[in-house]
Amino acid sequence: MTNPGTTPAARTDGSQDTQDAQAHSTQSPRATLDTALTSSLDDLRRHLTTHLDPAARAWLEHALDEAAAHPGIHGPISAWELRLAEAGRRCGAAYADAARVLILDAARAGTDALTRVYFQGTADERRAVLRALPHLVSGPGALPLVEDALRTNDPRLLTAAVGPYAARHLAPHDWRHAVLKCLFTGVPVDHVADLPRRAQGDGELARMLGDYAAERTAAGRTVPGDLYRVLDLTESATPAPGTDHPHGKES
Repeated sequence: MTNPGTTPAARTDGSQDTQDAQAHSTQSPRATLDTALTSSLDDLRRHLTTHLDPAARAWLEHALDEAAAHPGIHGPISAWELRLAEAGRRCGAAYADAARVLILDAARAGTDALTRVYFQGTADERRAVLRALPHLVSGPGALPLVEDALRTNDPRLLTAAVGPYAARHLAPHDWRHAVLKCLFTGVPVDHVADLPRRAQGDGELARMLGDYAAERTAAGRTVPGDLYRVLDLTESATPAPGTDHPHGKES
């Protein structure tokens, strides 16, 4: 795991700033930040270095150094956990998630620490934990956090919950229900990571989508356009046997 507080590659030079600025000129700040959050931690660090104002950059550098110097859980609350709470005020709402992900990485937060932050934190901190999972947890041990988020009706948590970590580790049954939850709550399916691969040839998902469309039609309600997009994906070529689950096994 890369520690952004000490990795030279995480720092920018002039050419990197120029490239980031060029991309920023053709994409919205929200779009480029979402891309950075799902790419590498080095890319995320570069994005923040380019876009934060000097005071916010200085605060973040200090927070990362502090987390790297005192990683892990210490007592009722660790110093880096306090920095998570400050991130919105210090970096601005638009960049708080990214700052929190980097702090969690610098603190070498494992599943236990992420679980504590998730259940003790605010909705914003929970969202950051969900976004950090694909960077910090290699196996399925943090799935209870994703499952908890999928039980909510908070579209921000749902959006973060259906990211790359869920795409890698959610069992087929749970993943299908996550897709349906997005349709129920109006979360665009564009946020469902790896949707084309996981939906490909999934006859059970197609059946569930058909049932949901029939229920809404019978009730005189509009069927979400995203439902037909996912249904089209299920009708694509059937995947090779044994690839239904990311680990090759139906739960």
